[in-house]
Amino acid sequence: MKVLLATQKPFSKEAVKGIRETLEKAGHKLTVLEGYKDHAEFVKAVKTAEALIIRSDQVSAEVVKAAPALKIVVRAGAGYDNVDLDACTKHGVVVMNTPGQNSNAVAELAIGLMIYAARNLYQPGTGSELRGRALGLQAFGNVGKLVASHARGMGMKVYAYDPYVGNEIMREFDVEPVASLEDLYTQSDYVSLHIPALPDTIASVGYELLARMPKGGTLLNTARKEVIDEPGLHKILAERPDLTYIADVMPDTYEQLVVTFPGRVYATPKKMGAETAEANENAGRAAAEQIIDFFATGNSTFQVNK
Repeated sequence: MKVLLATQKPFSKEAVKGIRETLEKAGHKLTVLEGYKDHAEFVKAVKTAEALIIRSDQVSAEVVKAAPALKIVVRAGAGYDNVDLDACTKHGVVVMNTPGQNSNAVAELAIGLMIYAARNLYQPGTGSELRGRALGLQAFGNVGKLVASHARGMGMKVYAYDPYVGNEIMREFDVEPVASLEDLYTQSDYVSLHIPALPDTIASVGYELLARMPKGGTLLNTARKEVIDEPGLHKILAERPDLTYIADVMPDTYEQLVVTFPGRVYATPKKMGAETAEANENAGRAAAEQIIDFFATGNSTFQVNK
């Protein structure tokens, strides 16, 4: 089968090597499109592909329509809001993700950003320690569980809110479940977001929730920029000079935020959550193995457009 690896933000060389070796050993042919500048390059490259591996690349209806032989798209990572699921379903294309493969990389970054915030973005002045502080996790999936484990190891009290995860599971990780989002924000010195960008989560984190945070509160976002209500964020930062926003996903209004609230807003220049050699290789190989298994046995365990 013809497999296209299309990554505007390239994998590490070792990850690409692992993907190639895995696929070719199973008899598949790999073509690589890296660092492309124009969406048209992607559309052109996908024309003969039977399988597609992507990262944050936009699999639009145009891409799907241009690939009549396409049977499967695998997003190397957990989030898949960059894929037009309706278009894929309409054309009989199975869409999968690789949950858990990038989780530790994202969790470690969340902890690193929390330390960065606690130490005043490494600027002169007296910072604070994390031990004894309360961390609230909005969602308790693979990343949330790892963040909880790391935070507990540093002596933090950890709360979580996730209507799709049972309280007993949270307690197994020594995490205290809360009954509502409002409670989570009220009780947490730090809130770490691990929610996808879905119709009911887009622009859902804004003024009303952030206004509940204790004095000196920090919001951490290693999820998606779309979940933040940016006008609401601006409003609460203006009213509450004690609050801080730290993100791995640059807001649309980032330059304005930085100028208006110096020392209280920071975003990584590019999304760094999965940018480790280990995460690259884990997610890449998992994507390749899922494609191999799909064509060999029809296995669609991680399909997201059922």
